[in-house]
Amino acid sequence: MESREIVAFALERASKAGAYQAEVALSSGDSFETRVRGAEIDFVKQSSDRGLSVRVFCGGRGGLSSAATRTSDLARDVIARTAEDAVALARATVPDACAGLPDGGFASEIPDLQLFEPRDRPFEPAARIAAARAMESAAHAVDPRIGDSEGSQAGSGYSEVTYGNSAGFLGAYESARHSLVAESLAKGEKGMQRDAWFSASRRWAGLEDAEAVGRRAASRALRRLGAKRVPTCEVPVIFDSVTAPGLIRALSGCASGYAIYRGASFLAGKLGLRVASAGVTIIDDPLLSGGLGSKPFDGEGLPTRRNVLVDRGRLTSYVLDTYSARKLGLRSTGNAVRGGGASTTNLWLEPGAKSPEEIIASTPRGLYVTELIGQGFNPVTGDYSRGAAGMWIENGELAFPVEEITIAANFADMLRGIDAIGNDLVWLGATAAPTLRISRMTVAGE
Repeated sequence: MESREIVAFALERASKAGAYQAEVALSSGDSFETRVRGAEIDFVKQSSDRGLSVRVFCGGRGGLSSAATRTSDLARDVIARTAEDAVALARATVPDACAGLPDGGFASEIPDLQLFEPRDRPFEPAARIAAARAMESAAHAVDPRIGDSEGSQAGSGYSEVTYGNSAGFLGAYESARHSLVAESLAKGEKGMQRDAWFSASRRWAGLEDAEAVGRRAASRALRRLGAKRVPTCEVPVIFDSVTAPGLIRALSGCASGYAIYRGASFLAGKLGLRVASAGVTIIDDPLLSGGLGSKPFDGEGLPTRRNVLVDRGRLTSYVLDTYSARKLGLRSTGNAVRGGGASTTNLWLEPGAKSPEEIIASTPRGLYVTELIGQGFNPVTGDYSRGAAGMWIENGELAFPVEEITIAANFADMLRGIDAIGNDLVWLGATAAPTLRISRMTVAGE
């Protein structure tokens, strides 16, 4: 059976088994991955998979009960049994007044978002191996102090998603993701340092030049040689374009409808209020052409749309699917994830006018963060504490590398304390942010 026929058949079987509502998603794909370490190919991996997930809602007093099942065996009898099992499980669960499919408004068009270049498939192993070799060779050529680390890796993945529900929606789209990752190890007199660089794109030709990726990884590792700790102090902290997206992801997690209705976020009850400095505007847009988080419809078949989470410092939207929206008396923002939950797509902090160099030059003394380590964020209280490494700033210049330090503050204060935003927005994943400076944080060192 074709993909659409499989989804339609599973929906039919769920309905016959007694489901009041049902949704079915069929995903399939293949991937290729290789890593080169030094002069040797470390590994080559190739895989393919296909899976069908069925989620059903059954009527009951006080709402609908739900359950989900999944299978990788797409024989007709297995599909039928998978749908029937979901209904049986749903009948054994507690009804929920907010459960169920959206109340209409499904996507009527599937825009072409340039998520897949047909000429990239089938994947050419030789091209991926050559790219990994080029990264590795370029990294070693930068400086004799560069040694073998985790090596250089190239990979490509393709997927096709077909989604349908009992309300009449049926849609599909293809997507691909290609990546280059170089990790370098620099050897110095007082020890070794590691760092990395990477590139990702929906098109193989859209990736950064492989040799440039390797050189940048090596340069980042070399500048960390001789790193030391600094005395504990309170100073401005600058996050580079690699670490800054982590702050934006943390904020979006706190803006999740699930965290809000559970009271598990310091942003609960803050809709419409100022939560960050006036220069902060954060946008989530799943309709960016070629975006790494782009998709034409969400996990419930609703059309995706551009959402502004923070507008000039004010929280203007939560991240919602149908369930969390109902819990809050709101409407879905088109951010549903298949199988339940809500998540952002292409999320970014609007860039400012200053270059990273100008932001550093305007900081008399402080910390320039290039790596964050560990997990240390409490979304309920906003307490933030992470291990960090980077460069120390003296008199507006990068003076020396630092490591084995911790940066800490309250996240709400950090957002309000963003006093400089760079112009260097770089998409290294589905979340991006330019260099940004927070006016004051505690740096714990010696």
